[in-house]
Amino acid sequence: MKNLRQFCLTFVISLLSVCNTVAQQPTAMELAADMYPGWNLGNTMEPGPCNWISNPIDWETAWQGSKTTQQIIDFVKAQGFRSVRIPCSWYVHSDANHNIDPLWLDRVQQVVDYCINDSLYVVLNDHYDNGWIERSFADRTEQSVNKNRAIQGMLWKQIANRFRDYDHHLMFAGMNEPDAAGDNSKDKAGDIATLISYQQAFVNAVRQTGGNNAHRVLVVQSPSTSIDLATNYDVMPQDNVPNAMMLEVHFYSPYNFTMMTKDESWGNQAYYWGAGNHFSGSKHNVTWGEEAYMQSQMRQMRQKYTSKGIPVIMGEFGTLWRTMPEGESQEKHDASIYSWYYTLCRYAVYNGVVPFVWDTNACQRPSMDVLNRKTLTVFNQLALDGIIQGCASVKWPVTTGIPAIQQSSFTNDHAVYDLQGRLLAKVPHRGLFITNGKKYIK
Repeated sequence: MKNLRQFCLTFVISLLSVCNTVAQQPTAMELAADMYPGWNLGNTMEPGPCNWISNPIDWETAWQGSKTTQQIIDFVKAQGFRSVRIPCSWYVHSDANHNIDPLWLDRVQQVVDYCINDSLYVVLNDHYDNGWIERSFADRTEQSVNKNRAIQGMLWKQIANRFRDYDHHLMFAGMNEPDAAGDNSKDKAGDIATLISYQQAFVNAVRQTGGNNAHRVLVVQSPSTSIDLATNYDVMPQDNVPNAMMLEVHFYSPYNFTMMTKDESWGNQAYYWGAGNHFSGSKHNVTWGEEAYMQSQMRQMRQKYTSKGIPVIMGEFGTLWRTMPEGESQEKHDASIYSWYYTLCRYAVYNGVVPFVWDTNACQRPSMDVLNRKTLTVFNQLALDGIIQGCASVKWPVTTGIPAIQQSSFTNDHAVYDLQGRLLAKVPHRGLFITNGKKYIK
């Protein structure tokens, strides 16, 4: 009997210790509040297959010329970035049975460690990866979906096991830009259901590996990483860990300003963006997508997600910095570049969205690059200043994760709490309080 009591006591103490460890883990919203601004190691760990480079480990330099080093990550941190998103391929580095090359896992881990050494947060994803799952939504046969779900689980189980002991500074993102429910989709509801099932396979695979993965913050993507589709559809999978999920969207709007490189019959490139930055007489002023549009897009994310305790990461954003042709204004264009980055980051942070700038190390205009990794210098100071100053211009929103509503009366069928979570003996005559999962103002 004594041995049984001793065993039970030891078991309870161990259980309480585990529970306490989990309880101390920061929530997704607490992490997000410390993550901005973020930066992308773009065009680096995602190339493949690259037939012109014999060793797949060397594909890292296929789309840009710099092999990632600790010095590069140190430089990124020195510019004021607090997080690094690592777009990464896995499927193209696996064999026919979907076993990931251990040498590739070693190299990715080395790059992750560069970031962890600098106390940076890391978002490690499965990027385009030759489109094996992101471009699969045209084939939603049961056989194809089941196969993709199984592969998703196998890949993420291996990744999660490799990083099982890493702390909350590392987050996993299941995909990049899943091509679901777009304009050409013939069955958007079917696309959404399939996307959620793929994301569920990702969540399940990571959670099942245990260790710190049992409560690690995970990132899932909206359809096509579209803000509008994220607003129109519920895409969050189930998770047995509360407050440990983020949603990812991307932002490259308006297209004429951010990505268009030549005039077309249907429209011209835009060189000028924002109040006070238009150039009189030019045919290259934007005609939509300015401050009010940005504000509306970010507000949608706050209303549907961040106000409910689900932070959003803007995993990619950027716009082309150009050299103006004769007859146009370089000064107005430069002002537009700064204004676009500043305004977007300001509205993002204000609405609980973590911005991660896209940066590919090309550093030749037209380009949306910010840092030159080859020379460890700033390539686009306008963009960098806009990002840092925009993020610093507002405070991260404080949210309880409980939507506020106003009512003059309600049924007193549930326990009533104050905003600190303390149980109240009776309903206050006036003030703000919580009951049945909602905030009431009396």
